[in-house]
Amino acid sequence: MAMAELIPSSSSSLYTKTTSLQYSSQLSNVLSPRLSNQRRVCLKPRNSTIVCSVTSKEVQAPVSVKTEDPKKKPECYGVFCLTYDLKAEEETKSWKKLINIAVSGAAGMISNHLLFKLASGEVFGPDQPIALKLLGSERSLQALEGVAMELEDSLFPLLREVSIGIDPYEVFQDVEWALLIGAKPRGPGMERAGLLDINGQIFAEQGKALNAVASRNVKVMVVGNPCNTNALICLKNAPDIPAKNFHALTRLDENRAKCQLALKAGVFYDKVSNVTIWGNHSTTQVPDFLNAKIDGLPVKEVIKDTKWLEEEFTQKVQTRGGVLIKKWGRSSAASTAVSIVDAIRSLVTPTPEGDWFSTGVYTAGNPYGIAEDIVFSMPCRSKGDGDYELVKDVIFDDYLWNRIKKTEAELLAEKKCVAHLTGEGIAVCDLPGDTMLPGEM
Repeated sequence: MAMAELIPSSSSSLYTKTTSLQYSSQLSNVLSPRLSNQRRVCLKPRNSTIVCSVTSKEVQAPVSVKTEDPKKKPECYGVFCLTYDLKAEEETKSWKKLINIAVSGAAGMISNHLLFKLASGEVFGPDQPIALKLLGSERSLQALEGVAMELEDSLFPLLREVSIGIDPYEVFQDVEWALLIGAKPRGPGMERAGLLDINGQIFAEQGKALNAVASRNVKVMVVGNPCNTNALICLKNAPDIPAKNFHALTRLDENRAKCQLALKAGVFYDKVSNVTIWGNHSTTQVPDFLNAKIDGLPVKEVIKDTKWLEEEFTQKVQTRGGVLIKKWGRSSAASTAVSIVDAIRSLVTPTPEGDWFSTGVYTAGNPYGIAEDIVFSMPCRSKGDGDYELVKDVIFDDYLWNRIKKTEAELLAEKKCVAHLTGEGIAVCDLPGDTMLPGEM
């Protein structure tokens, strides 16, 4: 352990920086299980005057900074070490209890868009204070500090705390939402089975950490790919957390499907509803036009070009990310962040009457006849309490059902490929083909 205390001269800004670092020789470039790497940066204001992003109406009196053993508390950053707790006597009807949100891959491009939406109140509401707990790797720790600096400079009044770290057992402490974005990208020559194994190990460890230290009702959104099977691995390693609380992000696929239907019908996309993405977040995904509606009418009554619906529509949804990369030279980080916001808001706000949304969830007890014990994107409704129920009033024809069975088969094959990570024996990989979505390699 190395510790350093820096006290600048009077000509510079006054602060105390205490850094406690522990490194393990076995740390991987992606994730280090149970490795403690804590940084605590606390500002000591002059003459006990506190200046930060919280207005005077929200703070009754200055709060002094206590020097604590950094091992006992997750690391905080800068002004966020000056914690203004919303005590009972300070709470008003306009402020809610603070919620803890963990984000993995917090130094990446998706998070760069997402974190500021979370901090602004766009996701959980303009009266919901939050604490952000940012998880990265050893090599991204300095970048995490840069992220925290930008959040600091943005003066978000709802952002009460920010902590950064590389140990999920520390970062996930008491979290009520875990947004698992970080994952290893697929490199040249890497087989899908290899990616499943490498990323599966990450999500197995994160599942164990959530099981050990997170809130018992934590909601988990898995974004890192292959997200369906990663979500399955995560929930299997968190047996004390309801399996229903785990989601695989398929909302970007839904958003893309709505966009394509709107373009074809010549309407704005707010007229498109009841769109479902069935199955895996891969090229076997099934954008459902049979149950979708445009301005309240079945899509097939508005768009009568069946050939386009069965062929071009699905292909456009699946290849949208690849087309974007060719146009712009980078992946769809911003629209992915927006889709994460949409996915969360669909769970914390009531679903509009008659509509539904897509999310990858555990299939146990599903009413459709889809295989049990996988994570499969299906239509859901929510009362706005963070929970959901599966939609029962959907119809199937042979075309739709045959495609659903194909994506189901792929997810069952992926499940066998990660059996060693879910406690189900020896892995056997016999994947039906390479179905990674364009732009995810």
